[in-house]
Amino acid sequence: MKLSEFRNEALADFSRAENQQAMRAALESVRSRLGKSYPMMIDGQPVSLDATMTSVNPASPSQVIGTFPSGDASHADRATEAAHRYFLESWRRTSWEERAAILVETARLMRERKFELSALMVYEVSKSWAEADADTAEAIDFAEYYARQALELADPPEMGEYPGEDNEMFYIPMGVCAVIPPWNFPLAIMAGMTMAALVTGNTVVLKPAEQSPVIAAWFYDLIIEAGLPKQALNFITGPGEVVGARMVEHPLTRIVAFTGSQQVGLHIYEQAAKVRPGQKWLKRMVLEMGGKDALVVDETADVDEAAAAIVASAFGFQGQKCSACSRAIVVDDVYDRVAEKVVEKARTLTIGAPDQPDNHMGAVIDTDALEKIRKYIDIGKQEGRLLLGGDGLDGSDGYFVKPTVVADVAPDARLAQEEVFGPVLALIRANDYDDALRIANSTDFGLTGGVFSNERERLERAEQEFHVGNLYLNRKITGALVGVQPFGGFNMSGTDSKAGGPDYLLLFVQAKTVSTRRRGSATGGTPAGV
Repeated sequence: MKLSEFRNEALADFSRAENQQAMRAALESVRSRLGKSYPMMIDGQPVSLDATMTSVNPASPSQVIGTFPSGDASHADRATEAAHRYFLESWRRTSWEERAAILVETARLMRERKFELSALMVYEVSKSWAEADADTAEAIDFAEYYARQALELADPPEMGEYPGEDNEMFYIPMGVCAVIPPWNFPLAIMAGMTMAALVTGNTVVLKPAEQSPVIAAWFYDLIIEAGLPKQALNFITGPGEVVGARMVEHPLTRIVAFTGSQQVGLHIYEQAAKVRPGQKWLKRMVLEMGGKDALVVDETADVDEAAAAIVASAFGFQGQKCSACSRAIVVDDVYDRVAEKVVEKARTLTIGAPDQPDNHMGAVIDTDALEKIRKYIDIGKQEGRLLLGGDGLDGSDGYFVKPTVVADVAPDARLAQEEVFGPVLALIRANDYDDALRIANSTDFGLTGGVFSNERERLERAEQEFHVGNLYLNRKITGALVGVQPFGGFNMSGTDSKAGGPDYLLLFVQAKTVSTRRRGSATGGTPAGV
């Protein structure tokens, strides 16, 4: 199987009339299909229950996006056992080429239905047109990129020679992968983790976030249409603390791929480390757990460019990105100018229902998120000086929070240390560049970070001293591209899995070495060692 060189999917230019028309038509088409009931899919068979859960539009909570079964631990057991059985009987024996071809076809189908997939995310998670389009494009990129990476893994590396022996090493799948994705990139991250596990020959039990199951159900149908056997991917829904917890605990689970909060990620890490009766392996963990990301600005930086990058990084998708800028650390000489520019630019951001193209920011995901963000805004008012925002949208029942900027926050304040996951930016004053780097590294996290400076020496210092998995120099700190900026963080931001990079698929396989003595060779002389 020969594929062309990987290229990132182009983003839609919504300044063009034909793209605007296509998106409006997709929004209308998707709106007519909202409110459906979807089953779980276990061992290729639909499963419905009397107990249900509902996905709603955060910008208009009375609008039901879809209804799903509220599964329990028994459904996680059934799905995991079915996935394990199909792994042993069939899926692990499929060729790398066959599995890669399914991903390529999945990418084609997503590209064909790009506007409808994006429109669904506008409704289900309140993404703006541009943010939803980028989410879909990233999902397409994951499919195309991992297909190519799989074909590279299919070609075993050349081993060193030893007299009288043939030696080889090749990669084999591991078993059942529990995929537990977040709601903030409900297509890209969900699809990326799922496809990485499948293309390497593992079977999957997928439990989408409770807030975004409809886009996951659409993806399930799409990848089955692309040729994936139904038994290779089990789709279950229900409370994370029940269904997700059992997926992690089950002794037949071999890999856990999770993206979400630090609190949940640490609990998963602890539970997965326990060896339970019937378990024959140590579970592989692929965890991404958020950040408290900072953009540093020194006195040599272009203030306008820095402020624009801060605003774009802090308030894109309402700040609900693990890569979002939640701290702007600015040296004293330009602190007041940067603060003024940030407020000026953030004040121009429009907020409202994202099905309207002029709205830059939609709603936050749910009432829990709204209350948490409000709590941190109150904390910020005590710890710093509110410059902008701090309230919701008058006359709306949606979960809206205006872009909020809090100045003069101390480096060790709660607003400077704890992940808010909302449109709240802490401005922190640093004495100088040395102090700014110290502050930047002062949290438990290490996901993304950035520096604005016109001093090459300072940028080079940041490369060595700013301890984050993804460092951006003189640009915004969100928007990592598959195959260009592999994504994953240090410290309490997770296992640094580097999604969308050349090492990622290695997390879903294990290497097997085979040594064969050639006929007629002497039996002695085997090297000493392990």
